[in-house]
Amino acid sequence: MDVLGNLEVRWVQGFNNGTFRFVDKKTTCYTCGNFIVFLNVETKSRKILQSPGPGIGAFTASGYRSCFAFSDLKLNPSIFVYNYPELELICELKGTTKLGYTALALCDTGPYLICASSMPDHTITLWNWESSTQLCSHSLSAEDVTALVFNPMNWCQICAVNVRSLTIWNVERCDNYHLMKPSAVDLPATDGSVSDCEANLSHILSGKLTHLGPQMPISAIAGLSGDRADNFLPLKQIKPKLCPSAICWSTSDLYVGSKEGFLLCVNPDTLLVSVLYKPQTELTPTDDSEISLQGGSFQSLVLQDCNFFAAGMEGILRNLQIKGNKLEVVQTWALDEAASTVCFSPDGETLLIVSNTGCVYKFKPLLKNKIVKVLDVLSGDFVAVAPLYTDRSMCLSVREAGDIQLWALDDGLCMGSISLQTHVTSMACCPVAQYVVVGTATGDILFVEMTAKQKPRLVHRVHLYHVPVDHLVFDQGGNFLVTGSSDSRMFVLNARPSKGFEIIGWIEAPGAIVSLSTQYHKESKQVKVLVLCSKTEREINEGNLLLLLTLFVQELTDSTGCVDVYGRLCKDVLHSRLYEIPHTLCSCVLAINKIFGYCQQRKVLQSFCIPESGEKSPNAQKAVHLSVEKETGGHLLSPAFLQLSPHQIWLATVGRDGLLRICEISTMDRYVQLQCHSSWQGGVGSVCFTPDSQTLITTGLRDSSLVCSRLRLRLSGAGKANAATQYAQSVADSFESVISSENTVLSRMTDFNPQTQSLTRCSSFHTGEGKMSHESEQEENYFVSPTSSTWLDGKLDALLQEETQQYAETKKNLRKNIKVLRDTIKAVMEENESLPDMEKLEHQEFNLDVEEQQRLQLEGEQEVTRVRKEIEMENLAKCYQREILKKECWHSMQVKGKAIKAFHSENEVKNYPMKERTDNELKELQRVETMRKIEQEDSQLQEMILNTISGDKEEEEEDSKTESPALTGSLSALYGGVNPNLYSQFNLHIREQKINQITLLKDVIYKVKSTFNKEFEAVYKQKEQEINRLREKNKRISEIMTELDLSETLWEPKLTDSECPERALTVTDSEIKVEKYLTPKQKEKEEKLREEDERQRLAAKSDNVRDQALNVMMGGVLELRKEDVLKMEVPQPEFMSKPEVQWTEEERKSIKEFEKKAKELSEEKEKYRKTLETEMKKLLTSIKEATQMFDEKLTKLSERKVKSEMVIYQEELKIANLVHSIQTEEEILSREKQLSLKLEKARIVKNEIGEELKKHKEIVDEFREEYDNTVTEDKLLDKGFRKEFFDVPGHIIDQLYKLYKRRPRVQRMKTQTENSQFKDGALLGTAPSDGLSLMMKAMEELDAPENMPEGLDTVVWERFCLARRAKVESEQKAKLKALTLAEMQAFLQRRTDEDEKAQLEIKNLIDELNSICEELMRFRLDSMVQIVLQQGQVEVEAGDFIADYTDALLMHRKVIEDLNSTIRALGDQKIASMVECKDFRKGIIQQEWDHRRMRMQLEDLSNKARDIQTLRITQEIQDYLNETNNDNRVSKQLTTLETTFDLQKMTYQKKVETCKKQIKHLDRQGVQMQEKNAALGLKVADMEITVAERRNIYEAVAMGDDQETEAERNYQDIILRKRLLNIAGAQSEEILILRAEVEKLRMKNFPSLSQLHYN
Repeated sequence: MDVLGNLEVRWVQGFNNGTFRFVDKKTTCYTCGNFIVFLNVETKSRKILQSPGPGIGAFTASGYRSCFAFSDLKLNPSIFVYNYPELELICELKGTTKLGYTALALCDTGPYLICASSMPDHTITLWNWESSTQLCSHSLSAEDVTALVFNPMNWCQICAVNVRSLTIWNVERCDNYHLMKPSAVDLPATDGSVSDCEANLSHILSGKLTHLGPQMPISAIAGLSGDRADNFLPLKQIKPKLCPSAICWSTSDLYVGSKEGFLLCVNPDTLLVSVLYKPQTELTPTDDSEISLQGGSFQSLVLQDCNFFAAGMEGILRNLQIKGNKLEVVQTWALDEAASTVCFSPDGETLLIVSNTGCVYKFKPLLKNKIVKVLDVLSGDFVAVAPLYTDRSMCLSVREAGDIQLWALDDGLCMGSISLQTHVTSMACCPVAQYVVVGTATGDILFVEMTAKQKPRLVHRVHLYHVPVDHLVFDQGGNFLVTGSSDSRMFVLNARPSKGFEIIGWIEAPGAIVSLSTQYHKESKQVKVLVLCSKTEREINEGNLLLLLTLFVQELTDSTGCVDVYGRLCKDVLHSRLYEIPHTLCSCVLAINKIFGYCQQRKVLQSFCIPESGEKSPNAQKAVHLSVEKETGGHLLSPAFLQLSPHQIWLATVGRDGLLRICEISTMDRYVQLQCHSSWQGGVGSVCFTPDSQTLITTGLRDSSLVCSRLRLRLSGAGKANAATQYAQSVADSFESVISSENTVLSRMTDFNPQTQSLTRCSSFHTGEGKMSHESEQEENYFVSPTSSTWLDGKLDALLQEETQQYAETKKNLRKNIKVLRDTIKAVMEENESLPDMEKLEHQEFNLDVEEQQRLQLEGEQEVTRVRKEIEMENLAKCYQREILKKECWHSMQVKGKAIKAFHSENEVKNYPMKERTDNELKELQRVETMRKIEQEDSQLQEMILNTISGDKEEEEEDSKTESPALTGSLSALYGGVNPNLYSQFNLHIREQKINQITLLKDVIYKVKSTFNKEFEAVYKQKEQEINRLREKNKRISEIMTELDLSETLWEPKLTDSECPERALTVTDSEIKVEKYLTPKQKEKEEKLREEDERQRLAAKSDNVRDQALNVMMGGVLELRKEDVLKMEVPQPEFMSKPEVQWTEEERKSIKEFEKKAKELSEEKEKYRKTLETEMKKLLTSIKEATQMFDEKLTKLSERKVKSEMVIYQEELKIANLVHSIQTEEEILSREKQLSLKLEKARIVKNEIGEELKKHKEIVDEFREEYDNTVTEDKLLDKGFRKEFFDVPGHIIDQLYKLYKRRPRVQRMKTQTENSQFKDGALLGTAPSDGLSLMMKAMEELDAPENMPEGLDTVVWERFCLARRAKVESEQKAKLKALTLAEMQAFLQRRTDEDEKAQLEIKNLIDELNSICEELMRFRLDSMVQIVLQQGQVEVEAGDFIADYTDALLMHRKVIEDLNSTIRALGDQKIASMVECKDFRKGIIQQEWDHRRMRMQLEDLSNKARDIQTLRITQEIQDYLNETNNDNRVSKQLTTLETTFDLQKMTYQKKVETCKKQIKHLDRQGVQMQEKNAALGLKVADMEITVAERRNIYEAVAMGDDQETEAERNYQDIILRKRLLNIAGAQSEEILILRAEVEKLRMKNFPSLSQLHYN
């Protein structure tokens, strides 16, 4: 393969929403895949640079320095810095980054580059790319930095932005040592509020402690320490912060735009953030436009001079003006689409606007031109690329979004495009007609006509699949179009437009189609199709089955019987052969009698030889095993794809590694390769050859780039190149007539209209012009839903319709018979309804479809089974939940919770439900009690040893035994809560004692509850007894009421549910409101039980005949009872029915006896009735008294419960106080631990700063000595000037010394400490190394011979120039070292400040730590004590609510009485003192009057002294007063004046003589100059003629250049004048300020005498 030469990139196209940067005034650059593209925005010319690595990561450029930098994509990546336009590598920076860089930035004012790395390093590094040295680095947070920007006013300030935060990095320099310091900017919340951080105070230093203890920070309360404590913030205070989207530096501030639509202004020195704009704020632009700023309006910001521009997602460019904290829109421009990036050119004239769709616009705000589009390449990933066979200078590409673009192969310009507005999956270009076929994700195949290159048209569409169309391929003869997808169907279409793109038929593949390849045999007119299939549906990206189909062109195009009724191709018109290979392939191509494939598993390129098929079984279905003929190594990253050149000699392979390899099919192991795309972005997606086989076009999988490369052949391979060219030409000549005729038909096709045109075939071919272009918006969408019918569905529908028409009569008869049968069954069902129930049939009996009936029954049974299982599982879950609740809330309770209600009131008393104490609790209690007993014994022994007096000891013991309940803090001892092991409240200081006290207090509470529960149980049993007694009494009362025939209702109390809580665990039948479901077994059991009960009842009834007879005869008793008296009646004589007249004497006697007996019986009945009533009243009275007595006892129990609750609350209050004190102590210890950690860290930082400070001090001292030596050497040069030129006359040496001191005017050097105001790149502060060169260039003008004094020798002048240059170099060196020393001293001062700050922080931490320890000790000793007092002993005034006892003191009664006696004694003393003071006050008033009189006299005397002192005495007055003789003074003055006059006269004469000498000398020079002028005048005429001729020639030749140069010069003069005016204005303001300061200083240093004040 060496004869082929190498691959060379011709052009690159694409856009992936990357970074656009100006690299000079007119050229911008951006990344495109593995290349960097340079675009001239004026001429639109392009350049490309390929990355030396496998890909391009971060990218940046500097238009001021004409350089750019980028990082490669690999492990341990490097950063490459290139210059422009030479495109030469300046340096390669190799850092310690392992994976890659996320952001780069170049400094416009110096050779500095800043970079930020990604995980796992997360570091920011500053480089000097001129010297390829790393200046400094610093670690970053865990988030990746998205943007880095240098401050154009000060390169030592760098802004770093990530998704959620903003950080300003300050670079500090000490000679060659650099240091980076981060300053995080606290961005506002999304509502615009600035978060206020809580002061992290440890506690409040005070003399007293409140019951809450010292105040601790929230982190200490949360128990945090270390970094978590420093960064802790309560959840309520956490607010979402703004997300920065764009940043822009100004002269003194940093402007930040957020994704939420906020515009912020950040001061980089103080880090103060001010909100300039909120999205809710209404904005009124000056141009009366109603366009408001929204979220995404500040997607990009740029500032140039006073113009501030902002662009965003709404497609509007705004010119903003900021006045203070107010934002105003000056002007707006509407853009065609949303803008993602805006940037200015270095000269500030051109504004570049970049959109997300790949369009780039330029705009010149100063000239107010229109916005012009300079680049339109669209965006999005490419799907496929193909050459346009009918025009060999063009190629086609398609993107996922459906954008088809036509590219020129020579220069890569986009000649035309069309947007199909659908998801595209594949593409192929027809070799015999100028159209392209596109497959979509919805299963459509679209035909786009390309005869008009600038206006492609969609002319046809066919819907073949319900799945995406994965493969489209034409045969080389342009006869067929073969399609494939994952549903294993291949469709064969006629590729000729003259045939209307007819669908010939379809073929079923043995599996999912992985790859398609064709081979056309022109002699035999056969098309061979190689199909790579997958056996399984899971692995559709590779397969090991090869299906070789042979299609006969003549039979498929002319014959009409080549398909069956379903559209499938018949086996007679094609031959198929199935092969099986040992390893799966991901791609394969068909050559002449060979198959080439790529094995993804083994990463090798394999070739197979096609065996000759036998004549007997051309369509054999049995797979033939193919063996590998040859294989060679492939790509490192798979899968890879193959492409065969048109002349079938060269094979191209592309893979995920981004490499393009070309080899000959005869020698596959020798190849040439090119890194076309980045492996980090998916590598190569597709590749294609042009018809001449010498140009290849590749598309990236995810980098949105299109690369065109040329195969540069060597001289030894010229023959193969010529053969490829000749083959392409021969193919073109053979298809020329076909192409012409087919293109004519194609151009006549109308635009596709889905409403009027068929999905399968073009219906008209008349001439029409396309209306589609990329610029126009497509109103129709070619997307078809996957549920729409395909061509095959239409075939099946047509076949079904044909069968319906064929059997229409038969179907009609069947429907008629079915209708008759339905009517008959309906009549039978109506008759069945009128029959008796015994004769009725079920409705299901009339169901003639027994199978359907069985199916429905089975479904019903299955549904019932499913529902039953669900109910059973639900019941099981509820049962489990019930058992858990019973176990936790009932069985585990030692004392169940219940209540007792009163009989005659609503009073209710509940007991204390108590769980049984666990073994751990009992062990812990036993341990504490044992420990406490040991402590008490030890304490008693110590007291016995220390106390010598037994009486004192006994008293103390008695005191300890009789400790007052007021001091114990509760009354638990009175209610059963006695525990002698309790600690005294005044001895609880350490944490272990408090924990043990809590355990003992819990035991006290348990005892109090147990004591009350015992009393409760006694009362509960009493109530049960009372209810039983009351039930018996009610039984007797009911008997009496029955005998007395009374029907009143008796009061029968019962225990309620709260008194019998166990009722909740049982469910009675009365509580179930629904019918109980019984299984068949349960029903049988219930029936048997019922029968058994009935049988027993009947048996018992038959055996009780004697009792029945007794009841009938004597009422069930043998003797007369007393209760039967009321039922007795005296029998009436029979004769009483006769009239009284007919009675006899005996009958009359009988009547008297009857009446007597009746009267006695009546009296007996009345007596018995009264006895019963009396008994009933006594029973009712006893019931009432018993229940009332019980209610009184229950009331006492209720009071006992209240007091028990009080005692329990007292103990619980003790526990709460102890728990709070323990918690507070833990908070203090947590804070102490945090302070200790901070102190340790602060000391480590202090040691590091101290070591660094010591090192830098030594460096500064050494440099200061070096600087002093340099200054001394410079002074020695100045002093040795006259010695060096001792041979020069004196009057000349003075002139030379003046020239020696003279210096040219050059741009002053700037340092990082000066606040320079840069306006453009040409006037930036010059680097120190450039300052000396500029000075030396400026010295050349002073070294010119014209500046040499007269009479000086040339040799001396040259020696003088060398000496002056040495002096200038020495001065520049001294200045440079002075500036460096100043920077080093400033750096050292900052380190000193940091050291002092660290020392102060350590001191503060130590003080705080000591204070925390003191507070902890005080808190432990000053414990809270709970005291029970009576109301009369509290003297604190009670308010409306709970009294405040924070300032109250607990004192003994004796102390108060002693204090009152002391107060009375002091009161008497005070009265006596007041009487004495009254007498003494009188004398004081007298003395005050005398003192006031003397003060007035002193004031008069002071006024007289002031008048004498303020008298002004001049010098004349003093002389007059000092001189006694006035005549002598006058004579002295006359003598002085005469002497002065004579001296001035002599001086005047000397000046006159000197002027006369100068006039004579000037006259001689004038004569000499006249002679020279006369000589020159003779030459002027000739030179004027020559100059005129040359001027005419120059003006004729350079007229155009002069105009451009003059315009540029005028523009630079305007900029220079503007800058000078700004400087002059600033200096004038500074002069006014200085003048005011001078006036203040003058007034301060020379005050007037009259302004003095005297006391």
